[in-house]
Amino acid sequence: MKQEYADSYLRGILQRTQTIAVVGVSTNEVRPSFYVARYLSLKGFRVIPVNPGHAGKTLFGQTVRGSLAEIDEPVGMVDIFRRSDHVPPIVDAALEAFPTLRTVWMQIGVINEEAARTAKARGMDVVMNRCPKIEYQRLFGELRMGGFNTGVISSKL
Repeated sequence: MKQEYADSYLRGILQRTQTIAVVGVSTNEVRPSFYVARYLSLKGFRVIPVNPGHAGKTLFGQTVRGSLAEIDEPVGMVDIFRRSDHVPPIVDAALEAFPTLRTVWMQIGVINEEAARTAKARGMDVVMNRCPKIEYQRLFGELRMGGFNTGVISSKL
């Protein structure tokens, strides 16, 4: 089930966000969570990987954290690569750890209305069942090379 979000809403989130904590990131280069986090880091986002099974390793120039509570700097977005039923405690931990958090983003296939209500009640923007990499590419005209019509007119080749 695809969630509907205005392009302006998604674009605004991606334009204002500087630091993203990616929960459930893998160290396996072929896993979607690795690929998405790497792409975002290459686009200039500061990506802080979070995965207790890989804590202490280094990805994208950052130390993998075991939990959100181990991050001691402001985070603008938490991107969640976990099963939908695991999302509520992640959102609770994010709201506790980051007073300036503005966005909770749940990856493709991840939908949890309870967690979304909790985040929205605290003033967060929430995105479910979407990928920030795909949305970034679509909204900023980068999918043309893959044969997709983005609807964005650009002089870039």
